Amino acid sequence: MSQPREPSSTKLVIRFLFHDPEVQELALRRLAELFGPLDFVSAPGPFPYTSYYDAEMGVGLLRQTASFVDLVAPDFLPEIKLQTNEIEKRLSCDGKRQVNIDPGILSEERFVLATGKNFTHRIYLRAGIYADLTLIYQKGGYRALPWTYPDYQEPEFLHFLGVMRKKLRFQRDGRLPL
Repeated sequence: MSQPREPSSTKLVIRFLFHDPEVQELALRRLAELFGPLDFVSAPGPFPYTSYYDAEMGVGLLRQTASFVDLVAPDFLPEIKLQTNEIEKRLSCDGKRQVNIDPGILSEERFVLATGKNFTHRIYLRAGIYADLTLIYQKGGYRALPWTYPDYQEPEFLHFLGVMRKKLRFQRDGRLPL
């Protein structure tokens, strides 16, 4: 029989889409107010994968990734998503989002995104929020699954998660990165 145990803390990783650098800065500041200091922010890069957001947010969107110093309990993910949804609403203009914020949690075993949309591979958590198993750690790196979004399969992002995994282990356990 398995014995229930509390899960290890995880690293909060947020990816977001934006068009306007001023809105991006406001979003980053609010995220830091809510979740603590940032320990990494990537340079903005193009987001060429879909036109899904064009009508609402405009063309030429940029993608950026941020992570935070403070570790979070995995069961805090729904609250994080609800708070990032609120940031999106506050920064909206004429009912249209100016930033799309996708929070996820990184563990040694997996990367899980929070979403409000149900689908076959998503598990309901609470408060209208689902966990989307996006990547699994296997054979020395994070690996995509059949449903993983293309931008989460980028080699640069996967490398970043590998580095953040080492940092997570050090923060949590004091294990030096090897």
